[in-house]
This record gives sequence, structure tokens and C-alpha cells, in this order.
Amino acid sequence: MAETVRIEPTAHVALREIARECHLSLTEALTRAVEAYRRELFLAGVASDFAALRADKGAWAQERAEQALWDQTSGDGLEDE
Repeated sequence: MAETVRIEPTAHVALREIARECHLSLTEALTRAVEAYRRELFLAGVASDFAALRADKGAWAQERAEQALWDQTSGDGLEDE
């Protein structure tokens, strides 16, 4: 289902340029841009969460201990390459 979204004229010009350069429709270019921004926000949230975790010395020590346990699970008997 198509929806109508109003964007600033400068954003429309940029979107049109991106679409032309990448040989995409405006819709596909906008869809990809929104997905890229969604991922950027997600990763910024992850980074913020890890920064908060590192700031809590006790919680960070627990995290590192758990990471060490997980590191041992890849013991497949093969030497590191």
C-alpha cells in the first residue's frame, strides 16, 4: 500500500540524485535510506548501552566473565587459523 510523505525540497533533490546515481526508483532509494537510518539508530543504541555497561565496573566484570565462558565454546578441536 502506497503512502504519501511530504519531505523538504532539498531532501527531494538529494533523494532524486541518489536514485539517479544508483539506478533506483525514488521509492526504492527512500526505502534504502530509511533502512540505513534505522540501522544507524540501532547501532547507536547498542553503543550507548555498552558504554553504560562499561561505566558500571561490576556489571562490566560480569559481562567480561560471560564473554570468556562463551569464548571457550568454540573448542572444535581445530587449531586457530
